[in-house]
Amino acid sequence: PYVGETEQRLARSFREASKLGAVLMLDEVDSFLRDRRLAQVHWEISQVNELLVQMEAFSGLLIAATNLFAELDAAALRRFDLKVRFDYLRPDQAWGLFRAALRELGGRSPQPHPWQARLAELGQLTPGDFAVVVRRQRLLGNRPTPEDLLAALRAELEASGRCAERSIGFLAKL
Repeated sequence: PYVGETEQRLARSFREASKLGAVLMLDEVDSFLRDRRLAQVHWEISQVNELLVQMEAFSGLLIAATNLFAELDAAALRRFDLKVRFDYLRPDQAWGLFRAALRELGGRSPQPHPWQARLAELGQLTPGDFAVVVRRQRLLGNRPTPEDLLAALRAELEASGRCAERSIGFLAKL
């Protein structure tokens, strides 16, 4: 809540990871490493600067995750030795999760035709889409049919407003 507190906590995290020889994982790193040219207040810049300094000095393994890769500061990207992009599920992967989700919810695994083709038409699915749909179905006490599950996945995609160029991924500083 105070200016400078985030920078202090970031520095402490890096010190503790170094001391313990631990892997440091920063999820949603775009909230810390947003392009400084987009900053609207001074503390946004100082936060990025502090993290860049800590990254430069850190000799351990740093993993960062984001789905807003394009919004990361260019100087931060230069500090990551590896950049791994995870695209949306391939149709065969989505089909495997579709069948697993139905089994997990107490349904029977459907035959591939026509469900596999209908699922492939959705595109842009992630494991997280299946996870949220399964949790929702559990919460509601539903035992969905393949049609129900397909409709729930379609609704999840529509609610997310997902566009094709967005992907999930990880960055690593070795």
